[in-house]
Amino acid sequence: MDNTTVTDIADMQHLLDTVVSDWVKALALRVVEARAGEVVLALPVTPLHVHGGGVLCGQTLMAAADTAMILAISSQIGGFRAMTTVQLQTSFLRPVAGNSGPVRLVARVLRAGKSLVFGEIEAFDSAGRLAAHSTTTYALL
Repeated sequence: MDNTTVTDIADMQHLLDTVVSDWVKALALRVVEARAGEVVLALPVTPLHVHGGGVLCGQTLMAAADTAMILAISSQIGGFRAMTTVQLQTSFLRPVAGNSGPVRLVARVLRAGKSLVFGEIEAFDSAGRLAAHSTTTYALL
């Protein structure tokens, strides 16, 4: 794929629907925007991912962030390539209410080398407030 094709929203959604594992597909992530090195996803807040405290669980946010970065990297390098997460550090800044609208995830490639890619992901609640911030390193295989 060239960068024109890989940043097409429909192509990115297809990549999301075919590359990730079935349990990640259950997050029902939707590609909202895509350009080389940056992808925006919507994560619906569903009862399946809300814990007893009434907020979206951190594991869901981290899985969504990790997945968003796979797409951002793919858009940067011209298509999907086997990769693995080396590091994912997340700071949770505010809770996301379990009865709120979707979370907006913005994943950006900060630097792409031959074998390592560095990125960041911001997760915004339905009111547009920063709820979580992640930094990540991926190894291209």
